[in-house]
Amino acid sequence: MSNTSVSTVAATPVVLPISRAISWLVGMALFAVAAYYFVGVDQGAMSVFGNDTHIHEFMHDARHFLGFPCH
Repeated sequence: MSNTSVSTVAATPVVLPISRAISWLVGMALFAVAAYYFVGVDQGAMSVFGNDTHIHEFMHDARHFLGFPCH
């Protein structure tokens, strides 16, 4: 029989300063709002980015999968 030893390593928590945490939260909130707009709100003809329907068609299947109507 061999004698095996198991080494345990304690996990150290990630310490994030409040200023960096706020910047991460604001950045992710802006990303979430942009994703919500492109998937759920942008309708092509009434798009903020003009009368081009490329964004609408690119997100079309994701829109239906997530339950957003678009027709």
